[in-house]
Amino acid sequence: MGSGRVGSGRVGSGRGGSGEVLDSVLSTRCAAGVRIGRFGARARRYDHGVVPAFAADDPAAVRHFSEAGWVATADADGSGPTPERLRAWADELADLDPAVGVLHYFEETDCGPARCRSEHFVEVHAGLRAFLTEGAMPATAGALLGEPAVLYKEKCNYKLPGGAGYSPHQDAPAYRFVETHVSCMVAIDDATVANGCLEVVSGAHDRIWPQDERGCIAPEVVATMRWEPVEVPAGGTLWFHSRTPHRSGPNRSDRPRRALYPTYNAAREGTLRDEYYRAKAAELADDEPRRVSLLGDFEGRIVG
Repeated sequence: MGSGRVGSGRVGSGRGGSGEVLDSVLSTRCAAGVRIGRFGARARRYDHGVVPAFAADDPAAVRHFSEAGWVATADADGSGPTPERLRAWADELADLDPAVGVLHYFEETDCGPARCRSEHFVEVHAGLRAFLTEGAMPATAGALLGEPAVLYKEKCNYKLPGGAGYSPHQDAPAYRFVETHVSCMVAIDDATVANGCLEVVSGAHDRIWPQDERGCIAPEVVATMRWEPVEVPAGGTLWFHSRTPHRSGPNRSDRPRRALYPTYNAAREGTLRDEYYRAKAAELADDEPRRVSLLGDFEGRIVG
């Protein structure tokens, strides 16, 4: 599929503006589509347009990823779990007892406490373990990395109605022990502007941008970026570089916006998932106020 590499200094700068990147791929044959919303002067050119969702084994996916810092892929052959199966797994995950090692987080909403995240669950859920660690998912991650990949961490964000969003940030500063990594969002429910879909900045993944005291992108930098909301249908996947700026708004709808977020690292760096979770637990042990991640990007208030 190509050798575009993710990680510190390992991928082309992709500094072409978002308009040029999208112009170059809108004519590409694609398996399905995701919608890009109206946001920013250049993004308005694609209002109600369709951004290609490539088949996972399409070499054009690597090219788009290298240039834009993100790419949407579709389950073209039907081998992946259906949206119905993903929703059933999410329900099963939410019901798992923390005693088995799953980490659950809850946030305060206008309707009371609501689940906002679960993580560290592949050991105790066979379906999710197979989906995230075997077959197409690690293979696609490896194609984007340009080398074999292994699971580094996994989480499910629920973003139930009234759930909070996430401030603009890059993931790379939060990843310990590894330099070469890629993440994705697997939509369990349709991800829309109304329920807080991801927004990305194309071609801005060549550096770590200036940060504020929370580890998020500094507000004065955020104001200069062209943010593109990417709506993804249930079952679709949005892959993004660990340095791609992204954010999401609150869920202002009456429906959940659940999504899986696995992260993969280059296999040559080792299987470091256990080390990551031990380090995270140690860093957040005395955290006040509580956080759900090593960055302070979550805009809600953790309870419980």
